[in-house]
Amino acid sequence: MKTEFSLTQLADPDIKEADKILRACVHCGFCTATCPTYVLLGDELDSPRGRIYLIKEMLEKDKPPTPDVVKHIDRCLSCLACMTTCPSGVNYMHLVDQARVRIERDYTRPLTERLLRSVLAFVLPRPGMFRLSMILAGLARPFAALLPTPSVGASSPGLLERIKAMLALAPHGLPQPGPAAGTVFAPVGRRRGRVALLQGCAQQVLAPRINQAAINVLTRHGIEVVLVKDEQCCGALTHHMGQDADALSRARANIIVWQREADQNGLDAILVTTSGCGTVIKDYGYLLREDRAFAGPAARISTLAKDISEYLAGIELAPSTQKGDVIVAYHSACSLQHGQKITQLPKELLSKNGFVVKDVPESHLCCGSAGTYNILQPDIASRLRDRKVANIALVKPDMIAAGNIGCMVQIAGGTSVPVVHTIELLDWATGGPRPGLN
Repeated sequence: MKTEFSLTQLADPDIKEADKILRACVHCGFCTATCPTYVLLGDELDSPRGRIYLIKEMLEKDKPPTPDVVKHIDRCLSCLACMTTCPSGVNYMHLVDQARVRIERDYTRPLTERLLRSVLAFVLPRPGMFRLSMILAGLARPFAALLPTPSVGASSPGLLERIKAMLALAPHGLPQPGPAAGTVFAPVGRRRGRVALLQGCAQQVLAPRINQAAINVLTRHGIEVVLVKDEQCCGALTHHMGQDADALSRARANIIVWQREADQNGLDAILVTTSGCGTVIKDYGYLLREDRAFAGPAARISTLAKDISEYLAGIELAPSTQKGDVIVAYHSACSLQHGQKITQLPKELLSKNGFVVKDVPESHLCCGSAGTYNILQPDIASRLRDRKVANIALVKPDMIAAGNIGCMVQIAGGTSVPVVHTIELLDWATGGPRPGLN
């Protein structure tokens, strides 16, 4: 793709990177076939190729984005299926992230939308606040039926429609909090390694059982696990909302505490059980590449970061207690299959440990969760969820496994089949309890 940035514009490292990404695009359109919003809506501007044109024009002209540009960029899930499909290696992730930062900086959204986004950005990364919000949402949930349902094809959902979607996602009850930050879990028998486990934000409120299962599996196999004190949200939530000052501040804070832990006590890896977080942490090196104080440490942390399935694939697990009679539909989270290019490892781990693993038709298409997307774009998100659930039903599973809490909550909202994390099944197979949902 031909670009026309001025030399002054190209002096900006972000514009220089955008220019490189744009020039890699050859307009082939392969991305449209795997883009969830294009598959649903059939609008070229709701495809990666269409959005690339919009972003190119916005950046080249260096003018505030128009409402139409914002609408189509907001509809992007950042599922990154286009990057898996692209034969030219276009890094759409870094381009759309840059567009979101520009929108956040230069576009004035309606007041109600600004307020909602501010609340989400403040509450979700803070587990204490998020827990309180879930309790309040549970109290308000009976009144959700009185709120309007998102209109199919609406250009922009209203505040009440988004609140209704938010209430629908709230659980009926919350489990007890998991172990506190700073806790160290000793390995069983001889120590074979030492890792930090990302505590997460929403996950530690909604499903602390996931990290507990990871701790069980790791310590059972001789791995010492630490929940690093003073760890913060990884920054993924605000990063995808275009609020990079907040996201990068959190990234720097995490880099400091993780690096200190690695230097003082040693770490083989920083393990992540929420793939959406893992994708961003692995990108810290890029996000802070221009920060002289943090570029090196950020690259180091990105190298240490691993999805839990990556790490477990490198150690020999105890013989499985499973008899091969549990059929598991494996949902491949977008952030794992497209963002981190981890596609086979989780399925191989489940198969080797006695589960009958079934691939889901249209597994490349997003379930509609995508961070805060199912709140901000409830109509598209619910249609994608229903499509995903219908495809899962075709394989007639006993359980659904996924590697991302957002996907788990989203899919569970449309099916009665138990939805569990991959690590919970591996815990069960290697001597732990059968996965529960509380």
